[in-house]
Amino acid sequence: MKAERSDPTTSTPFAARMSVEQVEEGLALAPKFDADGLIPCITTDANTGEVLMLGYMNGEALQRTIATGEAHYWSRSRQCLWRKGATSGLVQEVVEMRIDDDQDAVWLRVRVAGSGASCHVGYRSCFYRSVELGGHSDGPGRLVFTELRKSFDPKDVYGDAPNPTQL
Repeated sequence: MKAERSDPTTSTPFAARMSVEQVEEGLALAPKFDADGLIPCITTDANTGEVLMLGYMNGEALQRTIATGEAHYWSRSRQCLWRKGATSGLVQEVVEMRIDDDQDAVWLRVRVAGSGASCHVGYRSCFYRSVELGGHSDGPGRLVFTELRKSFDPKDVYGDAPNPTQL
């Protein structure tokens, strides 16, 4: 099942994309969704600027985020709309939402409820490891943990809920 696409023939809160000037310099929200009906969304901590996660939104997730002030995403692994924190309680309150120059990427600045963590693995950020640079000819690249401890125990928060990571 693909994400719900924005259909310009139906009623939508988004403007039609009429010209480059209108998209880049205009005041109307005219997002460009990809072939799967999704737009990428970078989410950062409103206070620190730390990148918390990269998610995707379909039209409904974008509309609900704007309407409620809480982050909603399209889960590509579960193939459903998801309000961040619905299960964990780690709700992302949107402080500011921006869209890039050609309106094909969203940036959310958020405050996270509870422990302030956003990653289902238990870390504060989904970007809790760095990639060693410099090339390694003796195998795959190596990862280094940048967060040394988890903010919460995923088993305590999610119980038996299935892990969304897919191999």
